[in-house]
Amino acid sequence: MDLLDQVQRKATKMIRGMEHLSSEDRLRELGLFSLEKRRLWGDLRAVFQYLKGAYKKAGEGLFTRACSERTRDNGFKLKESRFRLDIRKKFFTMRVMSHWNRLPREVVDALSLEVFKARLDEALCNLG
Repeated sequence: MDLLDQVQRKATKMIRGMEHLSSEDRLRELGLFSLEKRRLWGDLRAVFQYLKGAYKKAGEGLFTRACSERTRDNGFKLKESRFRLDIRKKFFTMRVMSHWNRLPREVVDALSLEVFKARLDEALCNLG
């Protein structure tokens, strides 16, 4: 658990009447995501914008799409690149790829960022 998670836990514990609840229950009662989910939410939003063409120059070649109608669920799966170093797990692309590929088709097929964000919220809430 990093420092920000500790701060979030302490801050939500200070709310009167929620002291007895677990950290996850406090976040659920307040309608908040954990900081880890918020980071993932922001990362997936950036991937959506990239794939829709928002970052053409800055992110050129960042992701390789594996478009195939034969894929289950999400028709816009991303392919992993090969890296030799163990540090690859920290790269943005590697951090979000498996999460993106598990999103339902209706989330990734959203026509606008606003629709994507609403559907992503729902999908992340269902993760538990």
